[in-house]
Amino acid sequence: MTPIDVFSIREAISSDAPAIWQLNCDEMGYQYSLVDTIQNITKLLSSNSDRIYVAVYDDTIVGYVHANDYDLIYAPHLKNIMGIAVSSKYKRKGIGRALLQQVEHWARETGASGIRLVSGATRTDAHAFYRHCGFEGNKEQINLKKMF
Repeated sequence: MTPIDVFSIREAISSDAPAIWQLNCDEMGYQYSLVDTIQNITKLLSSNSDRIYVAVYDDTIVGYVHANDYDLIYAPHLKNIMGIAVSSKYKRKGIGRALLQQVEHWARETGASGIRLVSGATRTDAHAFYRHCGFEGNKEQINLKKMF
């Protein structure tokens, strides 16, 4: 890993939505509309149970992570990573790790017992990265949806 000179992590603001949308398109393959992304980010930024952090390098957003509260009847309070993406041009520079560490900081300061995430079965490089960052587990699930 070769760190880039200087990047910063900060909480997202509404004007970051187009850059986050672009990361979702380019890095995650999500084809969700920009208008709907802006609406969702605006709603999430006003939520007390969600956080979106962005990584900024040279005044450009090069990564983001979205996490929220994860509370169940049968487990302690956790934070749940809903999405994380880093621009391909800036991978292996410490940005993804810094974004995960920011979520861990939020989790610890709010009394969470840990962080969880779900990653697609085919994203084996991502799985190796998460394990390298201290995540563990091998529970396999099927993700089902009923859309309206």
